[in-house]
Amino acid sequence: MATIKDVALRAGVSVTTVSHVVNDTRHVSAKGRERVELAIRELGYVPNAMARSLKSNTTSTLGMLIPNSSNPYFAEIVRIVEDRCFGAGYTLVLCNTDDEPRRQSVYLQVLAERRIDGLIVVSTGDDDSLVTQLQGLRIPTVLVDREIADPDCDLVETAHMQGGLLAVRHLMSLGHKRIACIGGPVGVMPSEQRIEGWRMALAENGATPDIAKADTLLWRGGFTSQGGYEAMHAILRTEQPPSAVFVCNDLMAIGALRAAHESGVHVPDELSIVGFDDIELSAYTSPPLTTVAQPKERIGALAVDMLLERVGGKRRDARKVVLQPELRVRASTARHASFREAAAPVSSPSSSSPASDAVPSTANRKSRIS
Repeated sequence: MATIKDVALRAGVSVTTVSHVVNDTRHVSAKGRERVELAIRELGYVPNAMARSLKSNTTSTLGMLIPNSSNPYFAEIVRIVEDRCFGAGYTLVLCNTDDEPRRQSVYLQVLAERRIDGLIVVSTGDDDSLVTQLQGLRIPTVLVDREIADPDCDLVETAHMQGGLLAVRHLMSLGHKRIACIGGPVGVMPSEQRIEGWRMALAENGATPDIAKADTLLWRGGFTSQGGYEAMHAILRTEQPPSAVFVCNDLMAIGALRAAHESGVHVPDELSIVGFDDIELSAYTSPPLTTVAQPKERIGALAVDMLLERVGGKRRDARKVVLQPELRVRASTARHASFREAAAPVSSPSSSSPASDAVPSTANRKSRIS
């Protein structure tokens, strides 16, 4: 492998001149720069990134921890972050913690040893040591999606509780009263906040008089499609199944759709389903999924921009940004059967207009879901 001395010898210049060309640290004449660049190409010289980072105290590398690389939501966020990093001249090192605190701890140490300039973290749900670790590393850090009690970290997240409210208010506007919820893992803050939005929407409409009664309609799915699938099967086996379900992420909602299909329950005629995240796949399910959209483009871009502000010394105080979600209404939600029956036109013997035609059989069929 060629060294900087080899390049200097081939170009007929000093090692210092080669260093100035490679690192762009001092003016070098056009002829001298041309000879050095030609020598670099001919010899295939690759500068030692570690040596350069030790000299400049920067590596132009950012780290990112995510809890589940198989979840399309995180994959979409990572792509946005990576594009933003590349455009800013930074390399992104990605680590998947699989929601395991020990794995998260190990990766934090690995990233610190790589001398990254900054860190983006989507934390695991139950790691109390994370705050201590981050404070020990003293690396500029931006939290995404999941807040922790560290006053020194920036934060970008969605208003999760507001998203839960949007989902359930939509279902109630369609006449649904008995609305179940499939939440994520216990202790994961976004899930708990979305569940709280579900509870608040039920309470404000008088659908449940107290939290205890509401929680009889609460199930857990672990933020996986398998978890949503199993939770929906359990819901449909209950004595009085709901007419609608708010599912706290799209991956679980996709599993829930399959469970409903296997059980012979038609979505949305007999059961309405709303997800959360608006992953790209949600528009291609059958039926397409109504969901609460997180502003992923803004989340990813803000996370990188805020981190580079801290890395570049442009800001020292921590900043918190909470973005508003939006409802994407698709075909997995419909009016409750009682609403459809009430809205059906009454036939008149003297009327011959198309409006007096019989209501389609899906509206007249007595639903198995209350």
